[in-house]
Amino acid sequence: MKKILIANRGEIAVRVMKTVKKMGIKTVAVFSEADRNAPHVLLADEAVCIGEAPSNKSYLRGDKIIKVAKSLQVDGIHPGYGFLSENADFAEAVENSGITFIGPKSKAIKIMGSKLAAKETVKEYDIPMVPGIDEAITDVDKAKEIAREVGYPILIKASAGGGGKGMRIVEKEEDLESGMKRAISEATSAFGDGSVFVEKYVKSPRHIEVQVMADTHGNVLHFFERECSVQRRHQKVVEEAPSSILTPELRKKMGEAACKVAKSCYYVGAGTVEFLMDADHSFYFLEMNTRLQVEHPVTELITGVDLVELQIKVARGEALPMKQEDLTITGHAVELRVYAEDPLNDFLPSVGNLETYQLPSGEGVRVDNGFREGMDIPIYYDPMLSKLITYGKTREEAIELMLEAIQNYKIKGVQTTLPFGSFVFAHEAFRSGNFDTHFVKTHYSPEKIKEQTAAEAEVAAMIALYQYLEDKKIVRLPSN
Repeated sequence: MKKILIANRGEIAVRVMKTVKKMGIKTVAVFSEADRNAPHVLLADEAVCIGEAPSNKSYLRGDKIIKVAKSLQVDGIHPGYGFLSENADFAEAVENSGITFIGPKSKAIKIMGSKLAAKETVKEYDIPMVPGIDEAITDVDKAKEIAREVGYPILIKASAGGGGKGMRIVEKEEDLESGMKRAISEATSAFGDGSVFVEKYVKSPRHIEVQVMADTHGNVLHFFERECSVQRRHQKVVEEAPSSILTPELRKKMGEAACKVAKSCYYVGAGTVEFLMDADHSFYFLEMNTRLQVEHPVTELITGVDLVELQIKVARGEALPMKQEDLTITGHAVELRVYAEDPLNDFLPSVGNLETYQLPSGEGVRVDNGFREGMDIPIYYDPMLSKLITYGKTREEAIELMLEAIQNYKIKGVQTTLPFGSFVFAHEAFRSGNFDTHFVKTHYSPEKIKEQTAAEAEVAAMIALYQYLEDKKIVRLPSN
């Protein structure tokens, strides 16, 4: 490959470009009118505007992206995540155009894109599943029948999507009908498919996922796990690697299960197999994400592997350059997704101008960033500004580095999840490792952040006063 087009924007486009450039390959950016002066556009060797700001007129226009790629003689298209990254039709169109899609084959995307098809595909491989039904339904009476079988509480989930959309927890039978209606309506609106399925709701669940990579030579490797249990609205905000609760035996077992999932659909490239873990540390297959994950940097830091570089090598037909026994975990990494959201107002998007935007730096600090000072936050896209990642020899060291990095991350003009990050990483439940996906519901409230911010301001004022009084003690000699 001599030229790669990155069909994405923001921090992931910048992150992919850095590796592509490191490999001596030319880069092409595509951008909407809202992103004309964005960092990913300025970093690329070539950049082409593909439409107006709304994503359905720009970043979701696969036909335009392929047309640009052909006109610029692009060899490969990297989809990043979000937008078209898990669109089987786009992957197939890229394949048919004679350009390499840097990701799995369209058939694997299609299978794993449907939770029910995925369950059907992997069940022959003796992988644990959450009790429930393995067919899509819209019938309330059928749902009641299943719920009585598996027992309440139950989880209603959209078959066609993720990100918490079309998902409802139902505690008792009288709430089932309204829960079904809301889930079906939301799934139809978000994915154009209202089919849902019903399964037992796992109480006190941990969300643990395993990074896999497969080549075209039959090799499938796992790169250990990531803990992703701190979420808001069923979406991840804080991630870490490795998980603080996995034993070496359980890690091996989950890694092998993840590799079996990849083999079940003849997977090629980078993917993530997601599991739910209950309070007894039993784990259940949840789904497979057929792309690079937002949280991939924590895996890169503990393994010393560039996952984007491996994606490109695999797409070129090369065999993976390592064996499973070559991979080891060194140190610990934690990540905070820095969103332009207001944690004091139900994490609603915060639109505005980045009047001040200064990134933290130093040993053990990595920022995958997509913005710069003076830019406006577009209302059209996901409000992620960057990912803040810290790495230490131990979990405790990585957490302390994170708290320091958050303090050194200077943003004015919009509200962000940085104060929420401070709250999480300082909280005893997180530090002890004794938490689950209900962390936000159980421990967080806007008032607690306000209290924490006030306490930090008081400490800062006391330090400033102490320094002032100390300075006054210094005898200043008159100058000649």
